[in-house]
Amino acid sequence: MHAVSIRISRWAGLLGLACITSVAAHDLTADECREGADFIEHAAMSRENGLSRDDFLRRMQEDLQAIQAFPPALRWFVQDAADEELLFSAAVQVFDAPRTPEDHRSDFVQACAERIVAVDTDARLETKE
Repeated sequence: MHAVSIRISRWAGLLGLACITSVAAHDLTADECREGADFIEHAAMSRENGLSRDDFLRRMQEDLQAIQAFPPALRWFVQDAADEELLFSAAVQVFDAPRTPEDHRSDFVQACAERIVAVDTDARLETKE
């Protein structure tokens, strides 16, 4: 159980890592989607190893609040509310609709990719106006 806790802390800590980007709305990259998917897969593995929903989500929420002390440009994934919602809602699904870690990972990759496409489409529409 201790190894599971360390794994969660490590991945939750990654939420605070960053590469410098603009302060405007955050456009996710394919790499960020894969890293977020790793986080969600590990959340499901933690669930399978006995970590409770309440404990996991409480720790995640605490980490997300701590990360907000950093400027958005210095955060890895949760640079804005949409990023946070995407990651947090996927973590909730890990516990509320349990499936295999691989299935949760796949769902996250798909949702993240759909967001990238939607943002790209919106950007193209804005440039035409």
